[in-house]
Amino acid sequence: MEKSVSKPVSIYALGGLGEVGKNMYCFENESQIVIVDCGVKFPGIELPGIDYIVPDFTHLKNNRSKVKALIITHGHEDHIGGIPFLIQHINLPIIYAPRLAAALIKNRLEEYRMSERVKIVEYDSETKLKIGDFDISFFRVTHSIPDSFGVVIDTSEGRIVSTGDFKVDLTPIGPDIELQKIAELGKQGVSLLLSDSTNAESEGYTPSEKNVNDSINEIFNDTKGRIVVSTFSSNISRIQQICEAAVRNNRKIAIVGRSMEKVVEIARGFGYIKIPDNSLIKAEDTKQYKNDEVLILCTGSQGEPNAALSRIAGGEHPHIHIVPGDTVIFSSSAIPGNGVMIAHIVNLLTRLGANCITNSILADIHSSGHPSKQELRLILKLFHPDYFMPMHGEYRMLRLHAELASTVGIPLDHSFVLDNGETITLAKKKVTRGYPVESGVSYIDGKDINGLAEAVMNDRKILTEDGLIIIAVAIDSRENKLITEPTIYNKGVIQKHNSRSLEECKELVKSALENKLHLKPNYQELKTIVKDVAGSYVYSKTKRHPMIIPVIMSKVS
Repeated sequence: MEKSVSKPVSIYALGGLGEVGKNMYCFENESQIVIVDCGVKFPGIELPGIDYIVPDFTHLKNNRSKVKALIITHGHEDHIGGIPFLIQHINLPIIYAPRLAAALIKNRLEEYRMSERVKIVEYDSETKLKIGDFDISFFRVTHSIPDSFGVVIDTSEGRIVSTGDFKVDLTPIGPDIELQKIAELGKQGVSLLLSDSTNAESEGYTPSEKNVNDSINEIFNDTKGRIVVSTFSSNISRIQQICEAAVRNNRKIAIVGRSMEKVVEIARGFGYIKIPDNSLIKAEDTKQYKNDEVLILCTGSQGEPNAALSRIAGGEHPHIHIVPGDTVIFSSSAIPGNGVMIAHIVNLLTRLGANCITNSILADIHSSGHPSKQELRLILKLFHPDYFMPMHGEYRMLRLHAELASTVGIPLDHSFVLDNGETITLAKKKVTRGYPVESGVSYIDGKDINGLAEAVMNDRKILTEDGLIIIAVAIDSRENKLITEPTIYNKGVIQKHNSRSLEECKELVKSALENKLHLKPNYQELKTIVKDVAGSYVYSKTKRHPMIIPVIMSKVS
């Protein structure tokens, strides 16, 4: 009998570990790579001008011939938003996605004029795929968007299961989580489980979407003026509940924000959101109705500067303006790092006379789509894996999830808390640590689909925090002498009225250059002198390290 050849499988993330967002998990053997999810992360105020953060795809570019497929678990931006940027870098053969996610991906690729670049195939919970050496199957989970799935990857070395994003909601808005299927997979044996860690700090159970429904109805019943609700455009279940409440209370619905408009259009086409045509109005038509007859549904619950709610709060929206008596509901929890931006928007809205309602013990208007500790324990018990890798969460969440697993029978030395780029290897049903792969981030600024390097962002950070100094020097390269004194332009470093400091800096640079010029230095040496002398002087006066740009001009004979 011929002995089977072992093909160890490396498991690693290029995004999603040590952070919330840009989820991307890879499963690689000697001949192929299967990717699960390819998301973006939305920047906070610390990254000026940046629209998205995506994984660094260098490792995949270097192994592009091995990439066989991308599997999408559901249609949230932190799982599908990076696809156009990935396609720009590698020839992705095929994407497998659930029905709603497939439609959202197609729409996004059309925006980037890439709809012909990749084949998209829909799957459901009964689909079975053969991708090279891997057998792939799925199980349905409950989440805050329809058509959410976990992924089962059967290999010659053992079974790997990834839960995707989920929660155990026994009264969901939509189909049930397939607990029976999960239990059956656990009985058959799971070598390695990857599981969602976003709510690993929260004890108990994540509240059901039904709880949110009651709170939304109560707010609609008690509110007399206009209602503005801001939520994630991809939170289909929440949007459906809000629209149902509006229709019940005879309010017309204005959808504001390009992404919200597109997602609602797609979801209505599939029947996931049901809104009578006569209940929908355009933003410019809201003034034709009484205040208590209008609901405005928009994006911007995280305080994003370019989202609809930010433009409304700043008085920049062409059709919607806040008036005293409006009620603005933030129907989402703050993503870590976005608290400052949200607080800013709330303050702007309150100044305009709006009553702002955020998620609190008094107003249960948001339920997370992720599992709390009791749900995590349940899933760990049902799968009962030999090894465990917490995923999708900041480091403390991953660590807490591993510790939680140890209380239900998975030893801590069988759990792997990893960073992006670190690998584990599954061979003959045993998991060990492997060698790291290249990882990092790429910053997307506007339509520059290639992304900005870390060095560019470091320069922006320096400009934001420490300012800029440009020092122009004119020299006669034949005579090796200065033609004029150095000219200094500074932004955000030395105040204009402080002319003495500017003169001192100028004299120091001039003296250093004159001492060096008789040695016939090259241009790079002159630039180094300018940067070193000016940098040392400015630091002595300000304790700052501004960006210093020397400009060396030479006389042409």
